[in-house]
Amino acid sequence: MSNSNNERRDSYALEPDLIKDPQERAEAEAKNGLRQYDAGIAAAQEALDRQSFKLRLSLIMGLHREALTGISNFAGNFRPGPVEITKSNHTPPPAHLVAGLVEELCDYVNDNWQISTALHLAAYIMWRLNWIHPFADGNGRTSRIVSYVVLTVKSGFILPGSPTIPDQIVGDRRGYFSALDAADEACRDGRQDLTAMEELLAGMLARQLTAFYQSTGGKLPISDN
Repeated sequence: MSNSNNERRDSYALEPDLIKDPQERAEAEAKNGLRQYDAGIAAAQEALDRQSFKLRLSLIMGLHREALTGISNFAGNFRPGPVEITKSNHTPPPAHLVAGLVEELCDYVNDNWQISTALHLAAYIMWRLNWIHPFADGNGRTSRIVSYVVLTVKSGFILPGSPTIPDQIVGDRRGYFSALDAADEACRDGRQDLTAMEELLAGMLARQLTAFYQSTGGKLPISDN
C-alpha cells in the first residue's frame, strides 16, 4: 500500500505551528494517534457496557483533543475562521456555522440509530465530519476514529482484527478520497448518496475481520477462479 505525500489532503488555517520541526511533529502526531485510538476504544467499551449510546459533541471534541494536544492551540476546539483543503473541490462552511452543523450530525446519528445500519452511520460520520471540517487541523483523524467508534458500538462488540479500518485508510487514502468526493458531489446536487463510502468501509471491515479469522487458524475457501 502507498502512503506518499501526494495522497494526502491537508487543511490550512490561520494558526501558528507549536512544533516547527517536521520530524518532531510527525512523532507527536504518531504518539497522539495511539492515544486517540485508545480513547475511542475506551469510549466504545463504556457504551457497550452501559448498553446505551448517544453521539455527543463532547465525544467528538475529546477525541480531537487527544489527536492535537501539544500540536495545536485549538486542540479540542472548533476552528475560529476559514479553512482550505488542498487537492479538493470542496469548500468547508464558514466557522460560525460549524457548531450547529456538528450538532445536526449528532442528531442524525442518534435519530437514525435504530433504523440505520452500522455501516451507513459510520459512512455518514466519515463524510459529514470531513464535509464540515470543524477543526483547524486533525479533521481526517477525528472523523475516522469517531466513525469507527460508532461502527463498533452499533455492531455490538469491539471489532477484532488488524489492520483496523482507520489504519487501512491511512495506508491507502485513494479510495477514501474518492468516496468523499462522490458524497460531496451528491451533496452539491442536493442529494445524500453514501454508496461509495459504505462500500469502502464494508470492504475494509471484511479485511479486518478476515485477518482476525485467519489469526485464529481459520482458512479461507479456495476460489475456483
